[in-house]
Amino acid sequence: MNFSLSTRWNAYRHENGEAMVDEIVNLGFTRLELGYDLRIELVPGVKSRIASGDITCPSVHNYCPVPIGAPRGHPELFSLSSLDEYERTSAIRHTENTINFAAEVGAKAVVVHAGNVKMKPRTRKLISMIENDKQHTAKFEKIKLKLLMDRDKKAPKHIDQLYRSLEALLPKLEETSIAIGIENLPSWEAIPTEIEAKAIFEKFDSPFIRYWHDMGHGQIRHNLGLTSHKLWFDKLAPYLVGMHIHDVKPPAGDHIMPPHGNIKFSDFKTAPNHANLLIFEPCPGIPPEHVAEGLRIVKSAWSN
Repeated sequence: MNFSLSTRWNAYRHENGEAMVDEIVNLGFTRLELGYDLRIELVPGVKSRIASGDITCPSVHNYCPVPIGAPRGHPELFSLSSLDEYERTSAIRHTENTINFAAEVGAKAVVVHAGNVKMKPRTRKLISMIENDKQHTAKFEKIKLKLLMDRDKKAPKHIDQLYRSLEALLPKLEETSIAIGIENLPSWEAIPTEIEAKAIFEKFDSPFIRYWHDMGHGQIRHNLGLTSHKLWFDKLAPYLVGMHIHDVKPPAGDHIMPPHGNIKFSDFKTAPNHANLLIFEPCPGIPPEHVAEGLRIVKSAWSN
């Protein structure tokens, strides 16, 4: 098993790409994922280190590098499922830019957030109620029901837009032999749900439109009582191209490293059988020793 580390962890504190890559290499990684907050000035140093053979870059997170003029890097600067045509076509254009960049650095996949249903957000309220031990109340169930019903009503138009966007991107993906990995996201407003994801992959039946499993996001959805993390991981594993690996402190404190959360990593030991893009994605500021410890724990859990 070869694990990568996302530059989301350390890009913010470096002024040149060489130093950013060297910090990752010094932790024992030979692979990295270029994160959505990679600034354009870091790119020459990254390419230099890749060319020298110090590191490889199997995956890139949309949108990367940070688009010129954007106030900051973010995976949802534009939405491929937006009902606004200008935004949706902008998302296609900038995703194509990321795909081209991924080809330049030798990547095999681009991680993509597909967007959100335009609706009143309620997931954050559910999280707050769980944090205050109110998940077994009538109010909690009422809010969750409203969330589910509202989304069911409004999601189909967004899904149609996402299909259109993926169809537009497919020629570029085939030209570059790079796969899009559509990432599961933690909120119920996000697109797609697990059921919608399965339908997408069955419809396209393409090696270039695949599933990207984020372990933390899957666990948050599980903690909210919205889905079953392990069940849906197993159902979507045949479509898997890659994974983000991190832990979760219940209910929704993610992007930390094991053993500081509650994910049972041994439950997911089949992951390397389905994908070889296994990316640790700690949030900025996680101590290097936590990253090293997390790497050791997951290696042990998945080697037995």
